[in-house]
Amino acid sequence: MVKSKDSVLLDYQKCVERQADTIGALKTKLNNISLYRLGLFLFEILVVGLIIYFGFNIYFDLLLVVPIFLFMAQVKKQVRSQQELAYNEQLHWIYSNEVHEMTGRKNGYEHGECYEDEAHPYVSDLDVFGAGSLYAAVNRCNTQEGMDLLANNLLAPNPKEVIEARQEAIAEVARHIDQTFPFRAELHGHEKHQLSAIKRKINTQLPEELLFTRNKFLRTYTRIVPFVMLAALFVGIYYGGNAWDIVIVVALFNMAYTFAYLKRINVAYEGFGGSSKFLNSFSNAITWTESITWSSRYILNFFKDQQEDSRVSAQIKALSRIIQAFDVRLNMLVGSFLNVFLLWDLRCVLRLDTWYTESSSDLVQGLLRVSQFEELISFATLSHNEPEWQLPIITNEFKFHTLAIGHPLIPAAKRIYNDYMLLSEPTVDIVTGSNMAGKSTFLRTVGINMVLAYAGSVVCADQLLLSVSSVVTYMRIKDSLNDQTSTFKAELNRLKMILDTIATVPNSFVLIDEMLRGTNSKDKYAGSKVFIEKLVSEHVPTLFATHDLQLSEMAEEHPAQVRNFHFDIQISSGEMHFDYKLKHGACKTFNAAILLKQIGLSLDAQN
Repeated sequence: MVKSKDSVLLDYQKCVERQADTIGALKTKLNNISLYRLGLFLFEILVVGLIIYFGFNIYFDLLLVVPIFLFMAQVKKQVRSQQELAYNEQLHWIYSNEVHEMTGRKNGYEHGECYEDEAHPYVSDLDVFGAGSLYAAVNRCNTQEGMDLLANNLLAPNPKEVIEARQEAIAEVARHIDQTFPFRAELHGHEKHQLSAIKRKINTQLPEELLFTRNKFLRTYTRIVPFVMLAALFVGIYYGGNAWDIVIVVALFNMAYTFAYLKRINVAYEGFGGSSKFLNSFSNAITWTESITWSSRYILNFFKDQQEDSRVSAQIKALSRIIQAFDVRLNMLVGSFLNVFLLWDLRCVLRLDTWYTESSSDLVQGLLRVSQFEELISFATLSHNEPEWQLPIITNEFKFHTLAIGHPLIPAAKRIYNDYMLLSEPTVDIVTGSNMAGKSTFLRTVGINMVLAYAGSVVCADQLLLSVSSVVTYMRIKDSLNDQTSTFKAELNRLKMILDTIATVPNSFVLIDEMLRGTNSKDKYAGSKVFIEKLVSEHVPTLFATHDLQLSEMAEEHPAQVRNFHFDIQISSGEMHFDYKLKHGACKTFNAAILLKQIGLSLDAQN
């Protein structure tokens, strides 16, 4: 049974409440642990006082040791509880963000401003990137690689077979939607470039940085140093006096030996420092991708190079434990002590080398897999949040046929839906109409849903059948002082780009909104007419919005290649009413005179 959008929102709100309760309970638990630790500390002080007053005896010795072990156990418990709290706070953020996004507030994930490109065939005109954009509505990626994958799938149409494979994969992920929220919680809160840095470290830098560990004496001595120090301490304790010099000599040698390799140790550690939490979270995320028996061929391709007995999650978890041990050096006092007695930094580097040698060759691909799932989860979440949207049907033959298509970025309460169908042969469809009647919005509605369809996503329509086309638009043309480009020159540049595209890119689909605004009305009409004739001769499907009614007369000259549509207004008692519905034929009613009158101007006024 398909849920309604309201029921999906209600589920999210319940999850937010549940997470809030869990967070409250964990905070209470942590407060109790803190109080218990304080009690143990005060009890220890009391025992020390009793020993000072009464002197040592076996009972006081036991009382002195027991609180220390209990205190350590509470510290360990506190660390686990803090990790659990951090995870649940991230999960609370994930659910809260879905509530915000569904109720018209800002999506907390990145909006993709860095991908904006006015020279691109359509992204600027169709609001693909930036605040309030399609990317802003869809994105649920936290890693840079995931965000790049999402952007790439919105920047160009995929081939038909890839679109269909992605549709299958996104639908499969959507069936596991409840498990995607913990997956996202594991990744949220980490720096977006951390994965890139670790991949670069493992793939290109680490092999060379670990070459120094091939030194046989280094490997042998590092392994036996605990026994050497234990023996030296035993001699010192047993013989006393000058025998302690042996301990000092060994300790000084260890310090000097560590210092001799310090620069190379630092280079090996660089890029990993402080990343154990991230790696542990990443391992948990990868574990989910490995725990499900996927069936869609698109997802199975993520695992194609993985060895049967290799689990990337276990390898990353092992690396996390090594880096966690390595991070001890961040505490100068503890790190110095461990290096003197155990050559701790060198031991960690040797563990890192062993890990790298034993790790499978598909490790880096396994890291990328998380980003690939992030990108699919973004579209799966859109599908889950918009249960009334439909998967488009991709056809081999030329087609665009849609029922009840709406703009996905307009709130559902304000969204207007239209039907629209192209003929079996491409036509130039001229859309006339009044100001603010809906021409531009309709063109963007068609274009942005095509972008969604070609990414493998559901679309904001009851039905959409279409072939794969290369969308190219002409809508928001701006001048540029920096480039010394006037509006008219910018328009000419855009027109040239469209001409070059339709000449070189097969199956182009053109969307034009009010062409040649930067010139006089005579040249505007002549230029628009010539351009439409060029599109007709090239058999390019086009939606052409204009205020120029003369252009609608071209349907008489080219009855099989040019069609007229319009958006009109209803005027009652001087008031305008818009229905934003697409209708056949040229527009007969315009509203410029009414709009001018509202600001105190009249077309009947004399100079």
